[in-house]
Amino acid sequence: MELNILYQDQDFLVVNKPAGLTVFPENEAISEKTLIDYLIEKFPEIKNAGKAPRYGIIHRLDKDTSGILLVAKNSQTLEFFQKQFQDNKVEKKYLALVVGQVKNDSGRIETLIGRAPSDRRKQKVYLAGQPKAENKREAITEYKTVEKFKDYTLLEVLPKTGRKHQIRTHLAYLGHPIVKDPLYGFKNQPEPEGLTRQFLHAFSLKIATPKGEEKEFRSDLPTELKNAIKNI
Repeated sequence: MELNILYQDQDFLVVNKPAGLTVFPENEAISEKTLIDYLIEKFPEIKNAGKAPRYGIIHRLDKDTSGILLVAKNSQTLEFFQKQFQDNKVEKKYLALVVGQVKNDSGRIETLIGRAPSDRRKQKVYLAGQPKAENKREAITEYKTVEKFKDYTLLEVLPKTGRKHQIRTHLAYLGHPIVKDPLYGFKNQPEPEGLTRQFLHAFSLKIATPKGEEKEFRSDLPTELKNAIKNI
């Protein structure tokens, strides 16, 4: 597989991840190669960062989410970037096509998130003071409307925290699940002709580098997602 490397230096690289590729194996055994396998083949020094199987992967993208992913080549850089993520100093932006017309042109979703007891694959929104809300983690997502269509809204989404499935969980909680989301979508929801995966793309990441610079990396919307908008 040909990797799309947007940037690299001696400390880290930025890869434009395609949809359909798992970033690294977590709890379950995966038979197909993951992104970290392909990266180590081309950049074996990534094994110097962190521990298997994650190595230098700093943050995740879900298997069917495309876009920008930051990867450290050594443990010092890994720790440097991890601290920025922990302190919420990284600005990540996504484009998401959601079902229905979102009422507000911008908004902020602030809840707790934890694993859904009814389905271990999913996350669930909890509100403070609710039963079983203790020990759940704070999750904050901001959004603004890019364009409205008859049955859909294109949103720019800024997660302020980094919980698993946060954007997908929050938008479904808002009543506007991401188009073609197999886990969080509603039954019989509309979908654009020809779209084969969830419409979620990480298009921008702004971060301070170990050299003291602030860099912003950007990734164009993939052709399949551009075509989905044309087909609306």
